[in-house]
Amino acid sequence: MSRIPDIDPELTHRLTRRGVLGVAAGATAAALVGAAATPATAVPVTATPDGEASAARRGRPVLPPGRLGIQLYTLRDKVSTLGFAAVFAELEKYGYDEVEFAGYTQGSAGPLTLAQLGRLARDHGLTPIGSHVGYYSSDPTAYTFAQNLTKVLDDAQALGLRHIGTASGPFRYGDTVDAWKRAAEEFNTYGAAARARGMKFYQHNHSDEFGFASDNPKVRLYDVLLAETDPDLVFLEMDIFWAYAGQFRFSKRPDGRPAPFDPLNYVLKQPHRYPLFHVKDGVSDPENQFGYRMVDVGDGDIDYQRFISAVTRLRGERLAHHWQAEHDAPTESFTFARRSSAYLHSLRERC
Repeated sequence: MSRIPDIDPELTHRLTRRGVLGVAAGATAAALVGAAATPATAVPVTATPDGEASAARRGRPVLPPGRLGIQLYTLRDKVSTLGFAAVFAELEKYGYDEVEFAGYTQGSAGPLTLAQLGRLARDHGLTPIGSHVGYYSSDPTAYTFAQNLTKVLDDAQALGLRHIGTASGPFRYGDTVDAWKRAAEEFNTYGAAARARGMKFYQHNHSDEFGFASDNPKVRLYDVLLAETDPDLVFLEMDIFWAYAGQFRFSKRPDGRPAPFDPLNYVLKQPHRYPLFHVKDGVSDPENQFGYRMVDVGDGDIDYQRFISAVTRLRGERLAHHWQAEHDAPTESFTFARRSSAYLHSLRERC
């Protein structure tokens, strides 16, 4: 049996580089003060007829049916110690519909073939919806799009994925306009190869993508990515937390001139380009370099009632997107998964 790739090393590197301690500290503090908090927009989840009627009167669920997933990087501690079967069983109990992978191994629980892994997910009512793989590496044998595109796509097909993407920013050649145009060309190549296999290639953002080109401070790099990639070949997974962190960090150009943007507007202008989202939350903190401290979904300041409703109310878009809960460093990963699902399922559209 060929070696199944481990968790994308880019994710681990990213967390180290961006200061996991600050994120984890914020999550711990939120857990202490937020465990008893009930978000203002939440509707209590009940199984009683009266409760169901009350929820119905408040509006239809914000979250479309069958579209709640979780990025398994959030549960990496449980996957490595308990294995995928135990994790999938918990996610099934919490009402999840989909999973997004960040590696295909399960540590001490032993090896699985990709076909076995895909069947295991489906046996628990979970659809494997996507996976994060590195963009490039200096190692020619690395498991990345740039070094091993065929293997990456073979594995995605074996799992039955609909989407295959990267959490790496398009910084391979630098942060100039031409550098991002060059990266966009490569993304178009990956997108064409994925489409030939019946999949969509996507890129997942962090906050740096919303910065400005070093050779043209009037140009936002994310705009270069959108303009230079083929909209029929390259798709985006907006990490909503990191997009709002980008809004905080890059609301002004390097010369100090205002350059405000709303992450939601990117989606509303081209909704078909955003099949996937990462749903993670943060408490506003101007002292934090990213403007937010990461917390469990529902404990923060990001208005998910507004965001998800705005997307799903667009004509033909209600079932066109997939919403993946995530936390880079949860205090307790099963607790995060359970609470996030309960909160998102409780949201109702405002009448």
